[in-house]
Amino acid sequence: MAFIELPELEPDCSNCAALCCVVFAFDKSESFGLDKSAGEECPNLVTDNTCKIFEERVERGFPGCVSYTCFGAGQRVTQDVFGGKSWREEPALKARMGTALSVLRRIHEQLVLLKAARELPLTPEHAAQIQTFEATLCSNDTWSEETLSRFPIDRVASDISNWIRQLRGLVS
Repeated sequence: MAFIELPELEPDCSNCAALCCVVFAFDKSESFGLDKSAGEECPNLVTDNTCKIFEERVERGFPGCVSYTCFGAGQRVTQDVFGGKSWREEPALKARMGTALSVLRRIHEQLVLLKAARELPLTPEHAAQIQTFEATLCSNDTWSEETLSRFPIDRVASDISNWIRQLRGLVS
């Protein structure tokens, strides 16, 4: 099986349309200082897609923003799936970008899990299974709204989770 080139799995907020600050809902808790509905802009979000409390997020009650990662899916949705467009210029894109992010983030999350699994003392069969999963997750070099909407992320994530459980004996 050929080597699969993985996408960038680190976030690059400068190439994203601040999707995590808009798409997701959160409840006031120890992680977030207020209630925010899905699709609602965080009140700390500035029009240039930066955070006005970025340096003080923990002190201001937003440690959840520090620990969250999109695993690089935000910039891929913004730049690749939507060609650099933003919900700011086209408000109708907000929900569509959110839907795409919800799937692509889970794809990237599974790739991160598989990347970590590669660090274990794997058998050749284990390594081959990781490659098979990576090929499935990277089956589309150019994701679109349509291909993301059709991708069976629930099934694939379940298959990977069940398979990873088999690796428990390799962890010491």
